[in-house]
Amino acid sequence: MKFTTPATTNPIDRQRYVGQPLDRIDGPLKCTGTAPYAYEHHKEVPNAAHGFVVGSSIAKGRIASIEIDAARRAPGVLAVVTAANAGKLGKGDKNVAHLLAGPKVEHYHQAVALVVAETFEQARAAAALVRVKYVEEKGRFDLAAEKDKAVKPDWEDDPSDSSAGNFQRGFDTAPVKLDATYTTPDQSHAMMEPHASTALWEGDKLTVWTSNQMINWCVQDLSKTLNMPKEKVRVISPYVGGGFGSKLFLRADALLASLGARAAKRPVKVALHRHLIFNNTTHRPATIQRIRIGAGRDGRITAIGHESWNGNLPKGSSEVATQQTRLLYAGADRMTATRVALIDLPEGNAMRAPGEAPGMMALEIAIDEMAEKLNIDPVQFRILNDTKVDPEKPIRKFSERRFVECMRMGAEKFGWNKRNPKPGQAREGRWLIGYGVASAFRNSPVMKSAARVRLAKDGKVIVETDMTDIGTGSYTIIGQTAAEMLGVPLERVEVRLGDSTFPTSAGSGGQWGANSSTSGVYAACAKLRELVAKELGVAEREAEFVDGTVRAGGRNLPLAQAAAGGELVAEDTIEFSGGLDKKNQLSTFGAHFVEVAVDAITGETRVRRMLAVCAAGRILNPKQARSQVIGAMTMGVGGALMEHLVVDKRLGFFANHDLATYEVPVHADIPHQEVIFLKEEDELSSPMKAKGVGELGICGVAAAVANAVYNATGVRVREYPITLDKLIEKMPLSA
Repeated sequence: MKFTTPATTNPIDRQRYVGQPLDRIDGPLKCTGTAPYAYEHHKEVPNAAHGFVVGSSIAKGRIASIEIDAARRAPGVLAVVTAANAGKLGKGDKNVAHLLAGPKVEHYHQAVALVVAETFEQARAAAALVRVKYVEEKGRFDLAAEKDKAVKPDWEDDPSDSSAGNFQRGFDTAPVKLDATYTTPDQSHAMMEPHASTALWEGDKLTVWTSNQMINWCVQDLSKTLNMPKEKVRVISPYVGGGFGSKLFLRADALLASLGARAAKRPVKVALHRHLIFNNTTHRPATIQRIRIGAGRDGRITAIGHESWNGNLPKGSSEVATQQTRLLYAGADRMTATRVALIDLPEGNAMRAPGEAPGMMALEIAIDEMAEKLNIDPVQFRILNDTKVDPEKPIRKFSERRFVECMRMGAEKFGWNKRNPKPGQAREGRWLIGYGVASAFRNSPVMKSAARVRLAKDGKVIVETDMTDIGTGSYTIIGQTAAEMLGVPLERVEVRLGDSTFPTSAGSGGQWGANSSTSGVYAACAKLRELVAKELGVAEREAEFVDGTVRAGGRNLPLAQAAAGGELVAEDTIEFSGGLDKKNQLSTFGAHFVEVAVDAITGETRVRRMLAVCAAGRILNPKQARSQVIGAMTMGVGGALMEHLVVDKRLGFFANHDLATYEVPVHADIPHQEVIFLKEEDELSSPMKAKGVGELGICGVAAAVANAVYNATGVRVREYPITLDKLIEKMPLSA
């Protein structure tokens, strides 16, 4: 099915199931511990051995020698895998560094060996016996020091720079100007479930149960790394305990489990421990961002420029923190630029809302600073500079843009009119009280996605697609889509996900997963409706599928009757090749409001209230969507106040590489969170008229916290995270 024209009335509009706040159908399995994660497929893979990864203790150089004999002789050891005995390996398209080092070492804790033993404890003990001698090379670990050597990334598909009008002239002649620099630190995904895999060889065929967000990408890169046909690689990932972008790609656990299983001639389980998760896998890279804004005295932005620098390994992706600046606010004279410096730290890559999340952390403080210069309320300043078209290409309109409504509703619900615009004035005892606001923005791309739908003889519907559920509720919204399209109760729909033998879906990432994957199911169900109508001898365009029956031409026939002669199977793919997403800008919008209290003596910051108002197309399941948004808001608080991978600039690694020292929010840090979804149906987005929302919820939160801290204290912090040491010496003297 090609989505080439705007969606019109279709069965999804009934919203008997779609759009309802239904409980997650996988909830009971997860609550009872019976949902098998990647390390837990004991029934399918009995008698599995255990692998333990040895990570490099240098950040850059080469392996001079590696001694594994003592490890091989250790109790229970079945095999020791290194680059020297693993056979010729390729490299996946989406991996920047090799997943198994040797002889070259590209970053700290890059895997150098895998020890396989009968038990985990035996593997871990034997791994300590592996002796590696390195020839260390001088590395580059400081973004600020390398910033002036950063280059425009010419290896990426999307242009890293943009312009419209004449930014420099517009900025220079603006009556009111801001020129400020902001920094965001390296951050870790820190998901609950570690990167984990179980591998099994059957002859020359490989099956890997792994924790992965994008099944097809994993198959392609695993087969390429192992130099084997992808048809002989099967990847299964039915449940994923959090990913946030770190599990988009093939990682060392899957590759090493495969190599270990081949060497030991046994199934092998590999899970990366926390230190390896922080330094071996990907992370959100640090940024330095310079923002310049020029405006007339009437408050209208005339010029806006945003430059961003980040570091990465050679050919590593850039953190395009300027994306939202191209689209969020009006202004004729514009410029954005992204530069990447060569840094020998572990690979920087996608983390929840890559680009917009760190970009909004900077832009939305700058917008508040500009509003103060103009003596305009921050909410009104944002509303004043709204745009209905792409500011760089005014002929392109937004498919839907309810940004102003989000701002106004949020201000009313939050009680913004009670805010004292003069910083440091509101107080409760020793606590200074502040209100902060920030816009929320995230693009909403769509991706090709396929599904297979079966109608069994008993009328049960089975949906198969390699889409993953990373805690986002994919099982439920896909089930709701099939129930709506075929008119059966949700309990009569079985959803099967995360298997590369199923049709290739969009996968989970980039805020495209829910909208795209349900659209693929919609397409398959539409084809199945045609088959059912043909079997029942009715016209499909007149047929109404409801309550397990098909009604047409005055007849009311059981849906199951269509499969009386055998199971009906339909498979289809949604393709967004018509250009609707190119001719129109598909984006999601929102507004974040935060109240904080800052201890006037210590500078301790506590978040007291949070509100998000979101406009993100049709909400497929409000209960699940709310969970996604409040989870994202929680991550935003972490980014604002605590999350910071500390770089050891001598040795080139993240020093706080565990959950004891890399702080993330806990329940006591997070107050009640309120989420409001505006009613919106985007007919240009997909047949579902939906968009993504799971990443919108983080975009702007940190800046709203920062702006609230400024309102409370009068201290403007431009360097995240906002820790008390950055406040305490500048607190109001009246404290």
